[in-house]
Amino acid sequence: MKHIKRILLAIIALSINSCSVYNFTGTGKIDAKTFQVNFFQNNAPIVEPGIDRTFTLTLQDLIQNQTNLNLVKNNADLTYEGEITDYRISPMTATADQQASQNRLTIRVNVKFSNKNKETENFEKSFDFYFDYPAAQQLTGNTSSTAIKTIFERITQDVFNASLAKW
Repeated sequence: MKHIKRILLAIIALSINSCSVYNFTGTGKIDAKTFQVNFFQNNAPIVEPGIDRTFTLTLQDLIQNQTNLNLVKNNADLTYEGEITDYRISPMTATADQQASQNRLTIRVNVKFSNKNKETENFEKSFDFYFDYPAAQQLTGNTSSTAIKTIFERITQDVFNASLAKW
C-alpha cells in the first residue's frame, strides 16, 4: 500500500511538472511575457478597404486566445509586423462555353516576426491562402465577409504555428 501511494504521488508530480512545458495549443514553453501586433498596411495592387484592420485584429485575437501572453503597444518580447501584399481574384474553372464557373480570392501577407529574447527565431516570410466561390456571385456582402474570414483564420493560424508552435 505504501508503494502504491509513492507511485501515485510520483505520477501526479510528473503530470504537474509536464504541464508547464507543453500546453494544448501546441506551444512549448515560451520565453516571453508580452507581444505586439503592429498595424498591417494594405499595400496590395487592389486595395480592399478595411482588410488591413481586420487582419491586424484577427492576429491579435488568435495570439491572446491561444497563449498567456499580454498584448502591449510597444517594447514587447514578441513583435509581429508586415503588410498585405496581394489581393487577387482569378477565374479557376471554366464551363464548356469558356465562361468562368468558379473564382478564387487569394490574399498574401508578408510577416516579420521578432523575438527579443531569442533572436534565432526571428523570420520574415509570406503567408497566403484562398477562397473559392461561384463566378455567378459578386465578391460583396456575405460572400466577401466569409471569404476574408476564412482566409485570415488560416493565415493567422499559419503565422502562429511558424512563430510560436514551431510546427
